[in-house]
Amino acid sequence: MSAARRVVFAPDSFKGSIDAAGAAAALADGWRSARPHDDIVLRPVADGGEGTLAAFAAAVPGARPMPVEVTGPDGMRVRAAWLLLPPTPDAPNGAGVVELASTSGIELLGARRLPWDADTTGFGQAIVAALDHGVSRLVLGIGSSASTDGGAGLLRALGVELTDATARPIAPGARGLASVAHAELGGMRALPPTGVVVLTDVTNPLLGPRGAAAVFGPQKGFAAGEIIPADNGLTRLAGLLPGDPTTPGAGAAGGTGFALLVWGAALVPGAAQVAELVGLRAALGEASLVVTGEGSFDGQSAAGKAPAHVAAIGAAAEVPVALVAGRIAPDADVSGFTAAASLTDLAGSSTLALAEPARWLRAAGARLALTTSSLPG
Repeated sequence: MSAARRVVFAPDSFKGSIDAAGAAAALADGWRSARPHDDIVLRPVADGGEGTLAAFAAAVPGARPMPVEVTGPDGMRVRAAWLLLPPTPDAPNGAGVVELASTSGIELLGARRLPWDADTTGFGQAIVAALDHGVSRLVLGIGSSASTDGGAGLLRALGVELTDATARPIAPGARGLASVAHAELGGMRALPPTGVVVLTDVTNPLLGPRGAAAVFGPQKGFAAGEIIPADNGLTRLAGLLPGDPTTPGAGAAGGTGFALLVWGAALVPGAAQVAELVGLRAALGEASLVVTGEGSFDGQSAAGKAPAHVAAIGAAAEVPVALVAGRIAPDADVSGFTAAASLTDLAGSSTLALAEPARWLRAAGARLALTTSSLPG
């Protein structure tokens, strides 16, 4: 029997089928079925979108979910949670992790799309709950948004008054931005003592042909003829607030990145920051292999997505990296990975892989345990 090895599992979520923590656990289960004596370390990662909360919960000992009920993107009540991380020297009262996806995310709408009416109020309410708890720091994931409201709902939850020319509150969502005429920031909540870090893999500005409405609006249901009116609404909002709409990332999450800049938060690359916060680099000490992955690995995956960051960290630590993906596109470059496995190939079709992601992730883990057995222990 070959010597025991340390193997670190650091996948992102397989969007639409299983979160990062579930993917890491399934891969590890499969690996143990083939190599039960290896030292297994779980460090699921995320880029700020769906699964960010679960990744922190799985990787940070003592992290505690804090239930909260908020207003969802469609105005209905949603039961969600933010995550309280244990105290550290930089955050003596603990840090709060809040995820837009689980409070104002597009997944909460199912097959529906509400481009003009979805808003970010619930995300703001969850942030306020963490502030009221007294956290020293906030980590905010803003991927998977349902709205293009420029973060107006978030700002109002934080105490900003947004009104029309008659001093009446504007309507929720992008719809209300067409009439916004005044912004009063005097009642805006203060930042927590050691600040707010915003995780995003988006670098788009707020406005224009690369902005929130033009690039991401169609995903949220805007028709071609609605893009310019939506962009005009964002322009009206930006003209009333003390933020720079050209800042990279201002267009993230339908303009929520811009609203958070107005609040004073710092936008950072999501995948790299999550990897740092969950201690991935430290976990690679004495490791023989790190296994990463995501739902679809294609030609764009090298630009800012979690597997690329994990691969870079592995290379710097001189630890081989293996890849597991729901599908590996023909244009994908996997030459930098020691091994690669596709759930679609293992299952026989993408439909079967999506139907039982945990099953095929376990199969991939077992396959990699056998195909990488020649690596040094």
